[in-house]
Amino acid sequence: MLILRKIAITGNLASGKSTVGCILQEYGAYVVDADEIVHSLLSPNTPTGKKVVELLGPEIVVGNQIDRKKISEIVFSDFEKLRSLEKILHPAVKQEIDRRFNHVKNNPSYKFFVAEVPLLYEAGMEKDFDLVIAVVADIEIARQRYPANKHFAERLARQDKDKTAKADFVITNNGDLNILRSSISAILDRLI
Repeated sequence: MLILRKIAITGNLASGKSTVGCILQEYGAYVVDADEIVHSLLSPNTPTGKKVVELLGPEIVVGNQIDRKKISEIVFSDFEKLRSLEKILHPAVKQEIDRRFNHVKNNPSYKFFVAEVPLLYEAGMEKDFDLVIAVVADIEIARQRYPANKHFAERLARQDKDKTAKADFVITNNGDLNILRSSISAILDRLI
């Protein structure tokens, strides 16, 4: 019975984690993205969304959608609300990643399972994976890549600074796509 190797991609803000995930998908990985999972959970009609609205107030709902910008405005100015939000979201994200893994773990169409989890260590989810890849970029390069958002520094401050020391593999993404592909290719055999 095939059980796919379960790999996490984490790293600092705007380091290129999603790009690494896309490249690994080309090599046969089944890829999930924790940010996309959060987006799907943040509906005022889901159990998780209802908890978030209860925590942060009905003003975060705009046109029957939860406004993520309004969430950011609230939680990045109130550390306790940020922690409470994470206590709601992290277990829900973990549960959905596990559900998707269990759905495909015996599927021979895939060579391995990859989850992009920016806050992997912060959520205590690293133990759920066989291997961890940390994708990093110099701070100025990351800032240039990051969409105009005044919360860059706050988001960066919330991230574990020791991701590279804790990871099984580190990919530095300061160059172009060809350099990134070469870095991934160098570790691919050890991932599958």
